[in-house]
Amino acid sequence: MTDNMENIYLWIVLAPLIGSIIAGLFGKQVGRSGAHWVTITGVAVSFVLSALVFKHINIDGGETFNGSVYTWMVVDGLRFEVGFLVDQLTAMMMVVVTFVSLMVHIYTVGYMKEDPGYQRFFSYISLFTFSMLMLVMANNFMQLFFGWEAVGLVSYLLIGFWYTRESAIYANLKAFLVNRVGDFGFLLGIAAVLMYFGSLDYATVFANVDKVNGQSMEIISGSQWSVMTVICISLFIGAMGKSAQVPLHVWLPDSMEGPTPISALIHAATMVTAGIFMVTRMSPLFEFSETALSVILVIGAITALFMGFLGLVQNDIKRVIAYSTLSQLGYMTVALGASAYAAGVFHLMTHAFFKALLFLGAGSVIIAMHHEQDMRKMGGLRKYMPITWITSLIGSLALIGTPFFAGFYSKDSIIEAVGHSELAGSGFAYAAVLTGVFITALYSFRMYFLVFHGKERMDEHTREHLHETEKVVWIPLVLLAIPSIVIGAIYVHDMAFGDFFGDAIFVLPQHDVLGELSKEFHGWFVMAFHALTTLPFWFAFAGVAVAWFLYMKRPDIPDWFEQKLSFIYKLLVNKYYADKFNEVVFAGGSRAIGRLLWHLGDQKLIDGLVVNGSARSVGYFSAIIRHIQTGYLYHYAFAMIIGLIVLMGLYVL
Repeated sequence: MTDNMENIYLWIVLAPLIGSIIAGLFGKQVGRSGAHWVTITGVAVSFVLSALVFKHINIDGGETFNGSVYTWMVVDGLRFEVGFLVDQLTAMMMVVVTFVSLMVHIYTVGYMKEDPGYQRFFSYISLFTFSMLMLVMANNFMQLFFGWEAVGLVSYLLIGFWYTRESAIYANLKAFLVNRVGDFGFLLGIAAVLMYFGSLDYATVFANVDKVNGQSMEIISGSQWSVMTVICISLFIGAMGKSAQVPLHVWLPDSMEGPTPISALIHAATMVTAGIFMVTRMSPLFEFSETALSVILVIGAITALFMGFLGLVQNDIKRVIAYSTLSQLGYMTVALGASAYAAGVFHLMTHAFFKALLFLGAGSVIIAMHHEQDMRKMGGLRKYMPITWITSLIGSLALIGTPFFAGFYSKDSIIEAVGHSELAGSGFAYAAVLTGVFITALYSFRMYFLVFHGKERMDEHTREHLHETEKVVWIPLVLLAIPSIVIGAIYVHDMAFGDFFGDAIFVLPQHDVLGELSKEFHGWFVMAFHALTTLPFWFAFAGVAVAWFLYMKRPDIPDWFEQKLSFIYKLLVNKYYADKFNEVVFAGGSRAIGRLLWHLGDQKLIDGLVVNGSARSVGYFSAIIRHIQTGYLYHYAFAMIIGLIVLMGLYVL
């Protein structure tokens, strides 16, 4: 049985890779239809096998798997291996990644059908799926880092897919560089794990936590730092880059320069959730550093609230959803900081479905609008695009946490868990996530009303050709809408308040806020019905009501706010001037240092002193020595006598 399961795990990761290689290297030979069929088949195989693994482990209670499949290198007893750890957490992630990826692959057939880079795009997104699966299925830090860097590389290729656009090249380079900052911290964390645990294998590291916990290191002379805190914060810096937490969030909105299908894949189930998954997987380490947990809590709260504010002033439909992703990632991060890992991963799962739905719904609108993305040029699309309209409404209701929708169960679990946390920063985090509910509802339904209701603001030519998109585009919307409604109710008991994840997640008794909440849980229906009397529901309702009033009834009021509160508006439009700060301080500072080093080091020291200086010195001494060469024999005899006297004198002395 173990051998059979090992073969299944291998095929889960290899099927998308094989499809990617065929579409990428033999795209001309297999053609456009061949490229999409081979990659869709590969991801479909991966999804079906992942579903079987999920059933075997999470439903039937079968054995988990932790083993090496290939030894790459052994250095002084340290093994570098490719191996899989497939437990309850991994199985859930595998199903989510492969299902959302499959929907994106199918949707891409319609969205990218006229693009000259058709085969190349399918190769990239299939490679993306392979990379994410290698990351979530890893049983050691080396393979985790491989998957981590692989999703970063492929995201660079996909964000800059339309490489003739200057904005796309700027965006993918920005994503790559910002993630290098996070990955530097991540690599330091892995190095510290190797240094203090002597292994890169998860099981070995987790088994020896008690031996390392309590040790300290001296980073700054005379200052002792907890080893566990240093390791955890270093690892979390990596998560800040991948999961776009403040201040390493700046790359994510610009990633909208890539085609819409990859926006859905990056933002829903793959790259940005890698950091959330990694911290959850490392819960046996993070639980022993309350300092790290508090840092995570505060960073997540800042991201959840302040990135939501930015969604209020965006007019590009994809950028509104992008800032929504930033905010929701903040909620997941807050859950991790409160030790409510299960609630954070539960929200990761529900968010994957409704956020992919919203992105693909936005793509459907963009297709119908002839690639217009400005919401101010839309309106009234409900009657032209009924399927896109209803599925987008479902996605929006799930996003704002409407009772009985998937997002409600996971988001409310996080808010309640943070409210019960006693860690430093939990009070601020609770206020932030609660306020964020109102902000989320406001920007979500601002987008919904501007796009699907109200006055039609598109040009006449666009209006005449408006119609629902083709089946290959809207079928994935319907398939994603179903779990966006029901998946939360089905799994809220087991995932958030039960023992769904088993030993995959470790929580110390004093941090077990979900355990406390489980005593008050009486079923999915009661939870949703009771929510009608709670603050989150009324905050969400108020957000929808304000959005309706401002953008349907009194659209003049937002214009008035924009004029009267121009300072705040400019602050939000300029994204708190974070890009400007990075451009001036980091980019400008780096260029200034580079110019200084070039002037002093290259021109003055290397060219001036070493290269040209040595040449001038040789010429100078040669000019002096040249005068000794007179051509007279008695001069040379005299020089020989002087030399002989000097040598004899040295010998006597």
